[in-house]
Amino acid sequence: MLEEALSLISIKMKKNLERTIEIPQGFQVEVKGNKIAMKGKEKELKREFNLGKVKLVSNEGKIKISAKNATRRESKTIGTTWAHIKNMIKGLNEDFVYELEICNVHFPMNVKVEESKVIIKSFLGEKMQRESKILPNVKVDIKGNHIIVSSHDKEAAGQTAANLEKATKLQGRDRRIFQDGIYITNKWGKKI
Repeated sequence: MLEEALSLISIKMKKNLERTIEIPQGFQVEVKGNKIAMKGKEKELKREFNLGKVKLVSNEGKIKISAKNATRRESKTIGTTWAHIKNMIKGLNEDFVYELEICNVHFPMNVKVEESKVIIKSFLGEKMQRESKILPNVKVDIKGNHIIVSSHDKEAAGQTAANLEKATKLQGRDRRIFQDGIYITNKWGKKI
């Protein structure tokens, strides 16, 4: 009885859905199946999506995301894919910037960039150094107590900032007393 009711509901929800995105002038887009490659302003981004029944097509300066007889799952996939492609276009226009602050109350920390990682020494007086991974295409600048993470790939910039914050995460100590660490103070488009 319940299965019949659910199948009737899913039949009523099925409809053809479509979203389009305008490609700015000077940008090149190549779509092959569920992979998209975008070039513009001397930058390049590539992404592979798990689309299922959703189709991704590029022609005449537009990207079309569509699904026939779409259920809620396909509707969500279309919305998520649309948001990711919009972020790719924004990233090729200007970099996503995250600002972090180094806070040290008890012991002064030494933070420096070495190749593809950030080295944190003397965190809370520890003798071992902590490391944070920098993802590809991400630039990390350390100026005094401020760290600036920038990239044309939003997810890479956000993950690198999160890696820095996670590297100095405390466990087993009261956060109100031990406030040392690296904290995100400004995300792209949001002040925290």
